Amino acid sequence: MDIDLDMLSHDELKKLKSDVERAINTVDARRKAEAKRAAEQAAKEFGFSLEEVLNAPPVKGSKGAPKFANPADPSQTWTGRGRKPNWVNEALAAGKTLDDLAI
Repeated sequence: MDIDLDMLSHDELKKLKSDVERAINTVDARRKAEAKRAAEQAAKEFGFSLEEVLNAPPVKGSKGAPKFANPADPSQTWTGRGRKPNWVNEALAAGKTLDDLAI
């Protein structure tokens, strides 16, 4: 489709722009409807409605299993990820190693 835009008047260009925007919106609406049908079918295959899946509470990630424990207070643990707790820093400053703190 070749359109010589230089040959169109201002009004014709505005009409063309309006027609293009309307066509894009129609295509987007059709694709969204197709995506919604596909999502509903996928949820149905797992025994849920799409509404149930979308309104489900978020699943919280696991913090991981603790790998280190405070010898002075075994209830204080650390997974080895993230910032070191103060008790780990204090133990390391006192000359202990992470192997000494391992569970």
